[in-house]
Amino acid sequence: MRRNPTEPETRLWARLSRSRLGGFKFRRQATIGHAIVDFLCPSQRLIVEVDGHTHADLNDDARRDTALAAQGYRVVRVSNEDVMRNIEGVLEQVLSALAEMPHPNPSPEGEGLEQEPEHAEN
Repeated sequence: MRRNPTEPETRLWARLSRSRLGGFKFRRQATIGHAIVDFLCPSQRLIVEVDGHTHADLNDDARRDTALAAQGYRVVRVSNEDVMRNIEGVLEQVLSALAEMPHPNPSPEGEGLEQEPEHAEN
């Protein structure tokens, strides 16, 4: 785990922390198995990775994303440049991904529906 986040990570964290984005809670530098991800929304199983210009090994990223997807996570990758120049667009992308995720605990069929009270027959 890195002690010092990059400037783009710091800027994005300022917008994700304390449930500022749509009320969703994120964790920074979260560990999932052997992987450390930049940001994780545990309730929606959404990972946000911020990739730098020196981020050269796309094959490793693809393998890691596939392994995380096999564990039920979705990975959204954004560039350092996008975070620095278009953070609103990045936040829209993350919100869109969150909206596409299924609710973690859908209610069983019929639960929560009001039912007519049974009337005793005389």
